[in-house]
Amino acid sequence: MTYVPGMEGGTLNDANLTNSYFSSSFIGVNGFGSPAESKYSMMQRMTTSSSSPSLVNDGAKNFSHSALDPVNSPTSSLFSDFGALSLSQRRNKTPNPAASEFIPKAAPRMATMAQPSVQAFPSPLFSHPGLGSSTAAGMAPGMSLSAGSSPLHSPKITPHTSPAPRRRSHTPNPANYMVPTTSAEAHIIQKETVGGTTYFYTDNAPPAPMAGMVFPTYHIYPPTAPHVAYMQPKANAPSFFMADELRQELVNRHLMTMAQFDQSENQGVPSDVDSYHSLFPLEPVPPPNRMQKTSSFSYVTSCYKAVNSKDDLPYCLRRIHGFRLVNTKCMMLVDMWKKIQHSNSVTLREVFTTKAFGDHSLVFSYDFHAGAETMFSRHFNDPAADSYFTKRKWGQHEPPPPRQHAGLLPESLIWAYIVQLSSALRTIHTAGLACRVMDPSKILITGKTRLRVNCVGVFDVLTFDNSQTNHLALMPQYQQADLISLGKVVLALACNSLAGIQRENLQKAMELVSINYSSDLKNLILYLLTEQSRMRSVNDIMPMIGARFYTQLDASQMRNDVIEEDLAKEVQNGRLFRLLAKLGTINERPEFQKDPTWSETGDRYLLKLFRDHIFHQVTEAGTPWIDLSHIVSCLNKLDAGVPEKINLVSRDEKSVLVVTYSDLKRCFDSTFQELQTSANGPL
Repeated sequence: MTYVPGMEGGTLNDANLTNSYFSSSFIGVNGFGSPAESKYSMMQRMTTSSSSPSLVNDGAKNFSHSALDPVNSPTSSLFSDFGALSLSQRRNKTPNPAASEFIPKAAPRMATMAQPSVQAFPSPLFSHPGLGSSTAAGMAPGMSLSAGSSPLHSPKITPHTSPAPRRRSHTPNPANYMVPTTSAEAHIIQKETVGGTTYFYTDNAPPAPMAGMVFPTYHIYPPTAPHVAYMQPKANAPSFFMADELRQELVNRHLMTMAQFDQSENQGVPSDVDSYHSLFPLEPVPPPNRMQKTSSFSYVTSCYKAVNSKDDLPYCLRRIHGFRLVNTKCMMLVDMWKKIQHSNSVTLREVFTTKAFGDHSLVFSYDFHAGAETMFSRHFNDPAADSYFTKRKWGQHEPPPPRQHAGLLPESLIWAYIVQLSSALRTIHTAGLACRVMDPSKILITGKTRLRVNCVGVFDVLTFDNSQTNHLALMPQYQQADLISLGKVVLALACNSLAGIQRENLQKAMELVSINYSSDLKNLILYLLTEQSRMRSVNDIMPMIGARFYTQLDASQMRNDVIEEDLAKEVQNGRLFRLLAKLGTINERPEFQKDPTWSETGDRYLLKLFRDHIFHQVTEAGTPWIDLSHIVSCLNKLDAGVPEKINLVSRDEKSVLVVTYSDLKRCFDSTFQELQTSANGPL
């Protein structure tokens, strides 16, 4: 129980503060309204919204007109947070020299002043007509738990904090939109000083709710949002679950994260390295006699996935074979890299030396991004593309074929890569560092177009010079080299071949770009590849990107809308799974407390018939009747305990029991509580 100051005799239950749920849609979408339930009226199914279940006691609130309404009650955290949205109060919070708060040591603790309101989102308390709880009765006169409440009397804010967090609700209460307000109405602005901080809040009387407002009485699945439905290419997307493409991508990531390696088949991989264990090679491990130095680092390298025993999180370990770290001054640069957090860069976590591999090795630990592949493997791993580019002899009178016939990448994809890579470079250069690994083999791609620059900080450690006094003196030169490397990457993408960045093919590559792509892309490549007398910056290419930046921002937000819609389909499935798990522990239990007939008698028999009502119905022809919407609807009604009546028929069809979902919920809760008490009790 939570005590609210200023509410003598009124207490708030923690479940009422954190266990609220609201849904603004109801029956008739995504398969609801099936023949099995069409005989029930709409109004019978819509009253008060139920609360979200917890892990143990995850049943919804019992249906009652006079009981506490989890949406409209002043004790609901959902309502308190949503009711805190007031744009007019935030916008009009300007100092008033004539107000009493500017008079030192003479301002009273409470003062009132009248001020005409500006029409905006209303913030009054939306009370239920039948509200009669002891909490409301115990409140001091003139106080409420809506936006007009003082921080001293708020159930969420202590007197020592600002009321600003209460105004950060992301989704307003839909009930507030239905309350009629008048802009000419005068509001009473209250002022209160707590701990040296002055708070202003509106203390106006709550208006009456609009007549005829009803809400669903149990959790349901709303339809797809229209702005997402019209952008989806597939019209037959599943109604209750996320898209198959996204599900498969997530499953593949989970498989890569949980992949294990058989140590008995490869003795060359140690079982643990420093604080990391369960090493899994992310690259093929060549035999010791066939290891070759990489063209990027001039050292033999290998890559592993490992789990850190300190936090049990997966990381990517980049091992530098046969490297002896003679000076730890380079850790200054490592600390600078560890502070960089960017969406298009793989974060470096730590660097350490080890002898676990049988030699002196230097290991870089990075964040692990499951399912990622390099830009080289996705776009430049086709030998036919290079041979086509190098063997094709075109000149002034024989231009290259159009992009759609030459297998070139879409220009929109190239610009998406440019925006992400330039954003990563901008953050790195701003921090006073240089990337130095802008190479297709060191750029990771996750999903369709998400890029991340990998292996950052490796060159800073491998090429660290102890003789230099200022180890950041060469960073401006390295940053200029980053811009040239970025130009080479963009040119290779435009040619769809690494052969295009070779010196002897540059003229032919630029001709290919000028014919198939826009002049902005050509000018950007020329600017990046051309050395200039003045120091260039990655910000210089922003005018060339231009409005394409907004195109990428729009695409990113649309992608976010689609993923949020898929998440909305799954948000209730965890609750329904817990409900089914509880029901499975009750039905057909062979024995309980040495009673073999326990599951066939009393309340358990009703739950058994209800299980048959959900899953074992048949048609008139005797064939199984399978309807997912019927299953979901029945489980939601059970969770909320609605007063709707159903007929439960015994298997021999000799008995028919007419019960309500509220009766079944009572039987369900009491039976599972009995099992749980027995499981937690002494043996």
